[in-house]
Amino acid sequence: MKKHLRRTMLFCPANKPKHLFTSMIYEPDCIIFDLEDAVPFNEKGAARDLLVEALKVVDYGKVEIFARINALYTDFGADDVRALVPAGLRRLRLPMCESASDVKELDALLTEVENEHKIEAGSVKIQCAIETPKGVVNSLEIALASKRVTSISFGAEDFTRTLGTDRTKAGSELFLARSTVALNANIAEVDAIDTVYADVEDEEGFIKEVESAKNLGFAGKSCIHPSQVELVHKIYTPNQKDIEASIKIIEAAKNADIGKGGVIVVDGKMIDIPVIAKAERILELAVGAGIQIGGAGNYEFK
Repeated sequence: MKKHLRRTMLFCPANKPKHLFTSMIYEPDCIIFDLEDAVPFNEKGAARDLLVEALKVVDYGKVEIFARINALYTDFGADDVRALVPAGLRRLRLPMCESASDVKELDALLTEVENEHKIEAGSVKIQCAIETPKGVVNSLEIALASKRVTSISFGAEDFTRTLGTDRTKAGSELFLARSTVALNANIAEVDAIDTVYADVEDEEGFIKEVESAKNLGFAGKSCIHPSQVELVHKIYTPNQKDIEASIKIIEAAKNADIGKGGVIVVDGKMIDIPVIAKAERILELAVGAGIQIGGAGNYEFK
């Protein structure tokens, strides 16, 4: 079956009722309702209650809904989990994740809540937010810490603050960290989601950073403004030439039955399993962009 795309993850503060009820109209792949940094200390309980009620009554359609909970070492994190999961939320972003033990702590709490409310075991998934140098170094063990982990994200603002440096438009101070997170996500076979771009008026700079993220291997981009969503989707939408080439590769691979190994030649080029996987990804992105794909037979995307 086709994998859910996570090209865009739109941040929305959970203490703003308007966002809870209207954010899906911008058609991001995912929405992250934020209970952490975007919510003042004295509003965290009320924001959680607002999100719980919204989850019960709002139809978000095909949009994948996440909540960025407060860290479990705070007074709010565990209460966030205990309230949101019974309300129907199945995707949580764990902030400031620095080690496998952070993931396992949340995993254990989720297992407890699932059992208590007779929710299918393991159905709640985790996105781990990598926001410190320690988290970057440990990002592979974090991504592999639990079967619940479906993605890891990179947060540049806290990363540069922790490192004691400034975030620049060029982004050279982030290159190693972003590359490490993307590579380790690939090794763990989970999605990597790139950091936000805070200057919403700098469209040119945003486009350059999204293109860089895509080339580094990130599956998508965190967005802080609805205007950024369409720009990301355009960058992640394959062109017709790539789509046609991918269809030809997949058809040839299917006909030659090399799904478990082997090599074929298509248009004079050697085609093996990694090339086929890239072709699959291109078609997944095309379908996610609403492009009608013909000629791929009954092939099922992974």
